[in-house]
Amino acid sequence: MEYLRSEDGDYPIVRIMSEIAGSCAVLTAAEYLDNTREGGRGLLLGGISGVPPAKIVILGAGVVAQSAIKVAFGLGASVRVFDNDITKIMRLQNAVGRPLHTSSINPVYLAYQLTSADVVIGAIHSKSGRTPIIVTEEMVSKMKEGSVIIDVSIDQGGCIETSRMTTLENPSFIKHGVIHYCVPNIASKVSRTSSLAVSNIITPLLLKMGSGLNFDNILYDNSGIRHGCYTYKGCITNEYLSRRFGIKYTSLELLMTSKL
Repeated sequence: MEYLRSEDGDYPIVRIMSEIAGSCAVLTAAEYLDNTREGGRGLLLGGISGVPPAKIVILGAGVVAQSAIKVAFGLGASVRVFDNDITKIMRLQNAVGRPLHTSSINPVYLAYQLTSADVVIGAIHSKSGRTPIIVTEEMVSKMKEGSVIIDVSIDQGGCIETSRMTTLENPSFIKHGVIHYCVPNIASKVSRTSSLAVSNIITPLLLKMGSGLNFDNILYDNSGIRHGCYTYKGCITNEYLSRRFGIKYTSLELLMTSKL
């Protein structure tokens, strides 16, 4: 489903899951900052009169970051955003609708900001393969004790060197005194919301199939749906999967045009 593409070239399933992940990341960080969790610093994320708010550093300026920032600002937190794509940062500024503290990923400046961060959210996305490591173990070792790392990028290996995949049953661990939360598919925490969000995208496709159009015709007329098709008539039509499992790859376009 993640490979389904809309008419404007966007990936609607990925986008909606990223929105949920961004919101969940900030709310999860708020939970782990209180002192009911092991190692928590006992901080209120948004602060209160006379007490400064928590400082959140977000790595990446995509959809996850945009959603996380809206929730963080709603709670009153202080936010810093790092990304090497200046166009994405400009787009993020416009979407949020207020000035943001942003920077390119300069290792020296990033390390400086991390020393005073209460929360770090890893939201780096890789179009192919593993996400690059942005935060080294040395940087993590210099962070405040009891601070929280939410590595949303763990689905693609993680962008923080000390991250390792965890589960919803055992979601966190502590390393160098820093709480790490590295659950893949973080949107599964709110399964009902996630299911409804996916259904809003899938249902129109099912309605098309039920209105007299068969699936072959839908595939032929819609390149975005073709992009999300892994197998067709017993053939592997996804090039990555064919390489991954050593199975012959066949172009879906060729299979369909050969039928005409």
